[in-house]
Amino acid sequence: MTQTQQHRDSEQDGRRDDIVLGVHDLDVTFHADTDIHAVEHLSFDVHRDEILAVVGESGSGKSVTVQAILGLLPYYAQVHGTLSVGDGRELDLGDAAALRPLRGRYASMVFQDPYASLDPVFTIGDQIAEAVTAMDGSLDKTAVHDRVRELLADVRLDGVEHIERKYPHELSGGQLQRVMMAIALAGRPTILLADEPTTALDATVQQEVLDLLHDIAANLGISVLIITHDMGVVADLADRVLVMHNGRFVEQGDVDAVFAHPVEDYTKKLLAAVPSNAKPAVRAGAGGDAASGDGAGAGASDAASAAKPMLSVKDLTVSYRSRGGAVKEVVHGVSFDIEPREIVALVGQSGSGKSTIARSLLGLNPLTGGTVLIDGQDVSALGRKERRQVQSHIGIVFQSPSGSLNPRLTIGEIIAEPLRFVLHMNRKDALARAGELLETVQLPAALVDRYPSELSGGQRQRVAIARAIAAKPTLLIADEPTSALDVSVQSEILALLNRLQHDIGFACLFISHDLPLVRSFSHRTIVLRDGVMVESGITEELFAHPTQEYTRELILSAPVADPQVQHERRRERLGRTEQAH
Repeated sequence: MTQTQQHRDSEQDGRRDDIVLGVHDLDVTFHADTDIHAVEHLSFDVHRDEILAVVGESGSGKSVTVQAILGLLPYYAQVHGTLSVGDGRELDLGDAAALRPLRGRYASMVFQDPYASLDPVFTIGDQIAEAVTAMDGSLDKTAVHDRVRELLADVRLDGVEHIERKYPHELSGGQLQRVMMAIALAGRPTILLADEPTTALDATVQQEVLDLLHDIAANLGISVLIITHDMGVVADLADRVLVMHNGRFVEQGDVDAVFAHPVEDYTKKLLAAVPSNAKPAVRAGAGGDAASGDGAGAGASDAASAAKPMLSVKDLTVSYRSRGGAVKEVVHGVSFDIEPREIVALVGQSGSGKSTIARSLLGLNPLTGGTVLIDGQDVSALGRKERRQVQSHIGIVFQSPSGSLNPRLTIGEIIAEPLRFVLHMNRKDALARAGELLETVQLPAALVDRYPSELSGGQRQRVAIARAIAAKPTLLIADEPTSALDVSVQSEILALLNRLQHDIGFACLFISHDLPLVRSFSHRTIVLRDGVMVESGITEELFAHPTQEYTRELILSAPVADPQVQHERRRERLGRTEQAH
């Protein structure tokens, strides 16, 4: 069935009067150095009290679509198409001035990155008050203040008086995303547009944000158009799903039907790329052989345990001193080993100490207590030069390749840095080796002369991996290496890491909030909470039979790409909430 036919059927199925937003024949081209046809003849409707998810890989046109609806595209974008709204108006999508009155009052936007959307020099209360005043200039100061507190309560932020006096940097990512929702609700919109609202949030916070979106739609009578690359989010939240690829419509329908019986090959590919949190993992064993099922992690750990640990952490403690002089302990008494060729995952909520431990291993955070042995050498007992030499055998892949790659250096120069300063290669040989490393991570060697801004997110992360393995590390730390990537690219990056770990033989500390990814990739898993180790064990055994309630809650909070499972989990959460009240 073509998109035009399916869209026409949608209008004739008895729900035409319920349409709150209709996009008709949207076409977007960016005219820059080269013309980019970002969206091609896209049509869809959003119905009253409906949650519609738009999914697809990076570059599929998802975000461009929602920005076009609100007239937020840059001046060099040529936009054609028509937007219909619930009161019968037909607006030209190419006329940004005509679309401007919709913002805030009829349609509001929740952007992906709250840190970039909120002003760091104004308090949370002031920023919500600004939105309230913009939507209704007749309100006096007292009424505005009351509305600010009402909105903070609507998005379930505890301690409203405390929150409104805070600045953005003083709140967590989950709290900031709730603030963004409060601002979006200030004008009592008919439809909420949410662009990747749960990206980079840990499992429990992500679930809270999804529950909040669900309840906003149900209790306030607001329709939701959510953009996401996470098929688990779609299964948990959406009524219908629209699949896009390279700016084009691929498939749309009821979520249960599309997930159970996808029609198009591209949709099948997206669903097949999703790691499952409800089935045994398949991963490379520590000896390099493939292993699967319940014995995968056990075989890996047992095989490696005969060797000296590649990394041994004993009673690690890390503290910070605040400006006021108070000492805050962020990691307390954590101990674990990583054997040669073993993959160990660190999981836990935001603030649990995962990245602090990684930074401590790299010497970026001073240790308050405990010892770190790398290949049998106590790092704290070494002089500065010797310590740097030992730590040079650790490779690191950070969460954001955009933030960790120098935009002023070419790709070749970026990869050549560890070759020159750790292996002491000359510039010519280092650049030649950089091209070989690009091919190792399945990128063309010709990219050595490109800059990071010219590459996609997945390509940049492959460059980061090439740099991390350039000096032949014995330990690789991967800190949320896939959190900003769409599902198919996530799958490719994990497959690449697995192959490199098999070929090179490094041990790996894998930090992630994505539990299905952890289950599919690691041999052992360590669960952290508030800087303390809660539980650890062979990954498959820990996921199948967690001994701690916190671990169980983490596992159940991670959305899986199965609508029936997610609906049952939501019913269970609702039941527990009703019992608590």
